[in-house]
Amino acid sequence: MTDLSQIVKAYDVRGVVPDQWDEPLAELFGAAFAQVTGATAIVTGHDMRPSSPGLSRAFARGAAARGADVTEIGLCSTDQLYYASGALDLPGAMFTASHNPAQYNGIKMCRAGAAPVGQDTGLAEIRALVEQWRDGDGPEPAAAPGTVTQRDVLADYAAHLRRLVDLSGIRRLKVVVDAGNGMGGHTVPTVFEGLPIDLDALYFELDGTFPNHEANPLDPANIVDLQARVREVGADIGLAFDGDADRCFVVDGSGDPVSPSAITALVAARELAKHPGGTVIHNCITSWSVPEVVKENGGTPVRTRVGHSFIKGEMARTGAIFGGEHSAHYYFRDFWNADTGMLAALHVLAALGGQEGPLSELVAQYDRYAASGEINSTVDDQTGRLAAVRTAYEGRPGTGLDELDGLTVSTADWWFNLRPSNTEPLLRLNVEARDQETVERVRDEVLEIVRG
Repeated sequence: MTDLSQIVKAYDVRGVVPDQWDEPLAELFGAAFAQVTGATAIVTGHDMRPSSPGLSRAFARGAAARGADVTEIGLCSTDQLYYASGALDLPGAMFTASHNPAQYNGIKMCRAGAAPVGQDTGLAEIRALVEQWRDGDGPEPAAAPGTVTQRDVLADYAAHLRRLVDLSGIRRLKVVVDAGNGMGGHTVPTVFEGLPIDLDALYFELDGTFPNHEANPLDPANIVDLQARVREVGADIGLAFDGDADRCFVVDGSGDPVSPSAITALVAARELAKHPGGTVIHNCITSWSVPEVVKENGGTPVRTRVGHSFIKGEMARTGAIFGGEHSAHYYFRDFWNADTGMLAALHVLAALGGQEGPLSELVAQYDRYAASGEINSTVDDQTGRLAAVRTAYEGRPGTGLDELDGLTVSTADWWFNLRPSNTEPLLRLNVEARDQETVERVRDEVLEIVRG
């Protein structure tokens, strides 16, 4: 019997199907979700993985048995599910394992208005109920079971995004999009329809076995085809979406990757032009350039921990207009504080098409520092290795330390963050400095302690 701690993560459920979880367990999760949220109605959606339709239907059965009316929107991206949760004001459940391999699946859950469900906001209660019912007699059916109906919201989702970003007056752009056989192949054609865009589509066929490459653009190996295609056809820009299409990665007209921190800064500047004086959230491993650009544009930057639930929580607490992460998650107040890679992509297209220069010139003003990227080290003792690094740096003149998320060490010329993975025996290192030579020096110094 699966230990649910193996599949219930910080803010979602995720594991191998059917080895770790299956449709009967999904049905229990549906019943528990309805009970914990107290919802009389919910909305569900799913990605293109072979196991997703069955798991989603089982979840709907469980919720309906507890008296909740279920609206199924079927195939969708995760941000399309968030749209439905916000527009319909219903709690929602999305069946996807995002960028993970084909044998995985999971559930991302939210309350009405796309508000997050994390360990401290309902997920622990849902897990406890599922364990209780699985090991006992199961949930009591409601006196009046709910209904299950279908609804297509794709066109409404696309129209909402296009109301938020005006692309009608941009110059015509040639855009390559790599959907990685994921849900971008479902959403991009509708969102881009009628825009001044010549779309070159890569891997738009929905296929949850991912026959071309993993739908994880964070791994450089998975954007090689996109880079080559952009160069081959002379495109203005390339976009890569992950499996559930809630994250978007960008390459410029030369096929070079654009840092998600630079995209965060660019979008922040645009959002601040609409909402002067607003607050912008950034996590502790985004570039120095992000808070700099926010301040230069009259906004207030707020630094927070890495992770979906922390960003959403700070968005709600501060009334922030926008938030961005190094992992290419972008959060918008105008999108119920939820993350949507598609809306970020529209902002980039609008900025690019609103001037004549190439994307590389446009983003240069936002990409100001050298960076290492994220470097993972497998360790036996995360706490001990972190403490060793802290000891090595504390007390050095001109050096600051904080432990908002792992350990951040900073000087006037460089900073690094070292934080433990919540799910694997890893320490994750990010280094940024004013030049590449310093990045390499600091990186090597920290890794010698971590791995030595």
